Amino acid sequence: MKKQYLEAGKIVTTHGIKGEVKIMPYCDSAELLAEFDRLFIGKNHDEIIVERARVQKNMVIAKLEGINTPEEAEKLRNKMLFMHRDDLELDDDTYFIQDLIGMEVKDADSDVLYGKIADVMQTGANDVYVVRGEEREYLVPAIADVVISTDLDSNIMTIRPLDGLFD
Repeated sequence: MKKQYLEAGKIVTTHGIKGEVKIMPYCDSAELLAEFDRLFIGKNHDEIIVERARVQKNMVIAKLEGINTPEEAEKLRNKMLFMHRDDLELDDDTYFIQDLIGMEVKDADSDVLYGKIADVMQTGANDVYVVRGEEREYLVPAIADVVISTDLDSNIMTIRPLDGLFD
């Protein structure tokens, strides 16, 4: 089942005297996180309005509605921030990492089950899926030549390994 709320970042400290907070982004980029007008905070996912946000050294400095002093901002330190799945539109063939974790990986031609995705490494050029099988781990590049299909509803990714990938 897909999670409705996705981890977006963590409030790490206060900033300035007007109640701003500094957020360490957990998403692809600080710029992306700074675009949101609303986020959800804490385990109860209470909605919080972002009045303004800007990026500074790969961190987001944000003014949150109702937080006007450093003392109020300090109470939010170490709180997790979430985004609602519906607030973010993904391109085709783009997925949330947490939706991929645990997905079964099968061979497109032989139907052999290689294992399940245990992690996604973001290398810059392309992501690499860490597929944990019964006896070993495989590193599978997330490229069109390898990944044939990704079916989130069935929780199955079909791949066609490049020659030598699993040798």
